Amino acid sequence: MIIGANISLQLSKLGYEVTGIISKGEDALNHVLQNHPDMIIMDIQLKGKMDGVDTALAIQRESPLPIIYLTANSDDEHFKRAKDTNPSAFISKPFKKLDLQHAIELTIDRILKNGGKKTADVLCESPYIQSESIFVRKNERMIKILIDDIYYFEADRNYCKVHAKNRECLLVMTLKEIDEKLPKENFLRIHRSYIVNLSHVDEVAGSHVVIHKKAIPMSKNLRNELLNRLQTF
Repeated sequence: MIIGANISLQLSKLGYEVTGIISKGEDALNHVLQNHPDMIIMDIQLKGKMDGVDTALAIQRESPLPIIYLTANSDDEHFKRAKDTNPSAFISKPFKKLDLQHAIELTIDRILKNGGKKTADVLCESPYIQSESIFVRKNERMIKILIDDIYYFEADRNYCKVHAKNRECLLVMTLKEIDEKLPKENFLRIHRSYIVNLSHVDEVAGSHVVIHKKAIPMSKNLRNELLNRLQTF
């Protein structure tokens, strides 16, 4: 569990959301059915009656999720069993942080190519941000989105989704990276997964705001800052 917590911290710093750290195969299966993660990092050695390979097979019978094995059990027998689950990667412990990061990014690319995300919505370069608009590159075209038309930004693992008037785009950059580039007078990060355009906040509740009929979660410790910014906006 200590190793799992350390990996979870590393993934969070990279902009990914970790839905849970599970030590038993039976619990992992239930967790997947309830939380619907996009991929699984699996150790072969688990507590309980099912090991990691058994758990992966059980999960894939319910949902064909990509699996990255990260394990000290890298002998031929375990590797051959793991191959039956068609894993996205098989990384032996001790591992380098960069190896795991690359394995995850390659898995995401495979998901995109297989239709897990609409590749037409993925913009492969950082936006050009000006005072009144941002330009994003899509294939060979530059698309202009007015700052006033942007409702909010939403974290989507290592990507960032722009929700704007009549348009949604997926940027290949983290929410933290876009937050550093946006004009501070217009935008405020109110949650680890959301940046909102202050001009479109229609309602402020105890734990969320409403923008364009969408309830967006808000961290409690940022509520006062949001209210202060709205007074001077």
